[in-house]
Amino acid sequence: MTESVQAASRQEQKGRTRQAILAAALELTQHQGFAQISLRQVARHAGIVPTAFYRHFDSMDELGLALVEQSFSTLRRMIREAQRDPKVFDNIIDAAADVLVEAVKHSKAHFAFVARERVGGSEAVRRAIRHELDLFVSELAVVLARLPNIETWSTEDVQMVSRLFVRNMVSNAEEVVEMPDGRPDLEERIKEGARRQMRLIVVGFKDWYPAAARTSPLDPDAR
Repeated sequence: MTESVQAASRQEQKGRTRQAILAAALELTQHQGFAQISLRQVARHAGIVPTAFYRHFDSMDELGLALVEQSFSTLRRMIREAQRDPKVFDNIIDAAADVLVEAVKHSKAHFAFVARERVGGSEAVRRAIRHELDLFVSELAVVLARLPNIETWSTEDVQMVSRLFVRNMVSNAEEVVEMPDGRPDLEERIKEGARRQMRLIVVGFKDWYPAAARTSPLDPDAR
């Protein structure tokens, strides 16, 4: 076996071990918060000795950050793929509800991790989740800025409505996480609820005036 083949084999093994650690931590967090699990528990669950953990992560916080990144990667990829489909903009609300539910179902354990840790996790993990959500708000704002009635809005106002959509998505994602498997009726109910909530936000688009054009929200003449 050549040195290059051996090096490739070692790299593959390292990748498999890293994934085993991530999977072990994710499974353990289904029963207790990430802050409550120990490095030794993760190592034992992954089938490695504790010292081997440090070949992949410097600390449990770094492992938590990797789980956050892994949790958001699926949703980010599905959203970007949906953006490339011109049909999405013909019915963006239905498309968004479908993409969200499918993404959560595909990575339910990851979204359950985010739902638990975004309010009750370690500070490092909570901060990473907030950062990912802020990035998502910025990415979604770019998409929303192309919609009718919103293309002339200020960046501040587009970011505001994008944040409303993301908060809506987080709430509905948490409902999907709690949904039992094999319940298409509940799945459709969540989708319909998400569609109605998003339509309620969109209804205000044409009557919204940019921040620069308003002097007081209580003054009808400010419009």
